[in-house]
Amino acid sequence: MRFWSPYALLVVVAIALDQWIKQLVEGGLAFQEKVDLLPFLALFRTYNTGIAFSMFQSFGDTGLVVIAVLVVAFVLYLATRTPAGHVLARIGFALIIGGALGNLIDRAVYGHVIDYILFHTPVWSFAVFNLADAFISVGAALVLFDEFVGWRREPRPSQD
Repeated sequence: MRFWSPYALLVVVAIALDQWIKQLVEGGLAFQEKVDLLPFLALFRTYNTGIAFSMFQSFGDTGLVVIAVLVVAFVLYLATRTPAGHVLARIGFALIIGGALGNLIDRAVYGHVIDYILFHTPVWSFAVFNLADAFISVGAALVLFDEFVGWRREPRPSQD
C-alpha cells in the first residue's frame, strides 16, 4: 500500500489547489465579467450546472454527483490494475481523480462547478473551464501517452 502514497498525495494536492483557487475566484472576480490576461486568455467567472461543457444538465445535482462518483470509482479501479512501472499512467489517474473530486466538491457544496479560465480570439472562444478540468485533461493525456509508449515497447512477433 505504501507505493500508492505519492499518488494519494498528488490527489490531495490537486484537490487543495483547485479549491483554493476557486475560493480566490469566488472572492475576487466579478461574475461573468471578462478580465483579459493575454490577447487569447482571460479570467471569466461563471457556473457550470452540467458536466464537461455543460452536458447532462437535465440529470440534476444528485444524478451528476452519482455519475461523478461512478467515474471516480472506475478510474480508481483502473489505477489499481495498472502495473507499478506505469508511473505516467498512475500520475494521470491521480490527476483525473483529483480533478473529478475537486469538481464534485463544488457540485455537492454549491450545486454547480465554478469555472474561470477562458481561451478566446476576437471571433471564437473555447468553453470556460477550471483547474480541475485541466487536471482531468492532462491526466487523460498522460494515461493515453503511457498506453502508447507501453504498446510501442511490447515485443513484436518475429517474422520467421
